[in-house]
Amino acid sequence: METTIMGDFGSVADDGFIHVVDTVLVEMKAVMAWGFVGSLCRQQFHNVLQRSSMTRYQVLFFLSLIAFVLLGSSSAIPRKNVGIYELKKGNFSVKITNWGATVLSVILPDSKGNLADVVLGYEGLRPYINGNTYFGALVGRVAGRISGARFVLNGTAYRLYPNEGKNSLHGGHRGFSFVIWTIKEKVDGEFPYIKLYYYSFNKEQGFPGDLDVYVTYKISGDYELSITMEAKPKTKATPVNLLQHSYWNLGGHSSGTILSNTVQIFASYLIQVDNQSIPTGTISSVSDSPFDFRKPNIIKSRIKHVKNGYNTNYVVDGHGMRKVAVVEDGRSGRAMELWANQPGVQFYTAYYVNDVEGKGGVIYKRYAGLCMASQGFPDAVNHPQFPSQIVKPGEVYKHDMLFKFSF
Repeated sequence: METTIMGDFGSVADDGFIHVVDTVLVEMKAVMAWGFVGSLCRQQFHNVLQRSSMTRYQVLFFLSLIAFVLLGSSSAIPRKNVGIYELKKGNFSVKITNWGATVLSVILPDSKGNLADVVLGYEGLRPYINGNTYFGALVGRVAGRISGARFVLNGTAYRLYPNEGKNSLHGGHRGFSFVIWTIKEKVDGEFPYIKLYYYSFNKEQGFPGDLDVYVTYKISGDYELSITMEAKPKTKATPVNLLQHSYWNLGGHSSGTILSNTVQIFASYLIQVDNQSIPTGTISSVSDSPFDFRKPNIIKSRIKHVKNGYNTNYVVDGHGMRKVAVVEDGRSGRAMELWANQPGVQFYTAYYVNDVEGKGGVIYKRYAGLCMASQGFPDAVNHPQFPSQIVKPGEVYKHDMLFKFSF
């Protein structure tokens, strides 16, 4: 199933940004238009000043208006559609949009056969444009926080867009979750899948080099959802750390909190952070702490000992594709296993999702969902002792996730 959405957004340009009628978005096309106007007028600029009573600032304002008109009226700018795409196998279905390669819904039965949507999200697509929850989004170029919004690679200092105080979060203010992806393939059948693509240009949000990025969502078995993320640098070495940011509530997105869920995380260590949630570089044992979920524990039995709930990056035991975590909801009988090939997993209990209006007008309160997101270690670009996230041209970054649901 495929649904194309245009009217709710206004026009959609080929730069990957949705242009909302009542929202001003600064984008590359404005720079291009200004450059075009500048090339036409550069030689005449001083002549205009000499022959006119206009001040320099008035002329600049006039030229800016011309650039704006060229930008807004050009019919040559290719357009992209934003759509909703469904993968379905029996009574298990997943809906995805190419805005941010975002998972909009995951519907599956409970132990009594009742269907429910088990991921948090907004009603309609418009709130995803300016939302700050990252509901269901594909996050990059580098997920997590980068200290001081800067790093040094091969002797060159790169300054990123700081969108959380002085730090960069989830790729900057317009990372991969805030752009339009291209649908490369959409295949139905026994194991339906959709493959999306995004071209990230050199210096986008400050990151070096051109990068081809792919994500494939696939129903790979009965009540199994696989997610494959790949990235291929084209011109320069660059850090890559992609993350799928769905918020899960196995009781159903409108069922209340996840505090009664039982969680098991196969990790003996975690990464310590400072008061800005920036890693200190220290890796500590979870033993004798409320962060120890090596054996199944109910979240509410431990969360009271953790300020603002869990927002913790665990160092997953083992290597390669292995079981990372298990979440169980006793009310519905639903359970979810996460398998992944990354060194870390972020466990977040949605403390900062509070009074957010979601699907069907439901108001999500704190702890309305949880994220269990495999990834590399946060701020690895500034901690050489962490596993490297630098990918060079000719190399391929690959991040595999598999969610296995039961009831």
